[in-house]
Amino acid sequence: MDRSQLPLNALRAFEAAARHASFTRAAQELCVTQAAVSHQVRGLEAQLGVELFRRLPRGLGFTGEGEVLYPIVHEALERMSQAIDVLADGADREVLNVGVVGTFAVAWLLPRLEQFQRRFPFVDVRVSTHNNKIELTLEGLDYAIRFGTGAWHGTEATPLMEAPLTVLCAPALGERLTQPSDVLHQTLLRSYRTDEWNAWLSAAGVDTHLSFPRTVIFDSSVAMMEVVIQGGGVALAPAVMFRRQLAEGRIVRPFRTQVALGSYWLTRLQHHGETPAMSAFKRWLIESLSVESGEAG
Repeated sequence: MDRSQLPLNALRAFEAAARHASFTRAAQELCVTQAAVSHQVRGLEAQLGVELFRRLPRGLGFTGEGEVLYPIVHEALERMSQAIDVLADGADREVLNVGVVGTFAVAWLLPRLEQFQRRFPFVDVRVSTHNNKIELTLEGLDYAIRFGTGAWHGTEATPLMEAPLTVLCAPALGERLTQPSDVLHQTLLRSYRTDEWNAWLSAAGVDTHLSFPRTVIFDSSVAMMEVVIQGGGVALAPAVMFRRQLAEGRIVRPFRTQVALGSYWLTRLQHHGETPAMSAFKRWLIESLSVESGEAG
């Protein structure tokens, strides 16, 4: 298509509607009516000869064509916005949007972020936290740091840190845990992964057919650890993420048994090329973790 014929207003409407999964919220952002956004999108669909959205009872969903088009349009608009910001600020800065699973953000990244900013002052880092369920495309992220096996469809995943799970609890509660099976007499705290306690108990030599006590499920290890500190139960969590609390004596690790159910990964969409800011962040992240791993060893 000739550049003079590019439907820029329609593409802006499509991108906003896709990002919000809503014509109404897109209209609010663009300061137009919902009907205007819908009209622009329908005009774009007519021009392309394809449907871009599935109209659902609660919001919008992509068609195959819409899913292909969105990241391209989003990245193009984002780059234009960043370029205008650079010119307006009179400084050569690049925005980097990173989504980080809450535990890693609080325990590792945020305390060290100033180091990165001093080393790479041209990068304007914008951090958002998530509970490990994230859509890189819809949320407009350059990178996402998450916990898992590294197998996420359509993404390139770089391993960052192993994070085996172990039992953590308050000191007073830890005094009552003399053998692994004692945890079955306490409230068990875990994440949304259903196999965690079975895997740990099996590794500790405990019969997993024994009846389980009450279990409380969290979508954040940070929140779970607050309950642990208050004596509200026994948690399975990555000790490497709670070194400070362990060193301060606010929590204890009563058993050495640990089980590996995943690691932390740096992920990006395969079709999203690395910008200078992305390359700088990735290099710094890997170097910093490598140095700390060597010091710990």
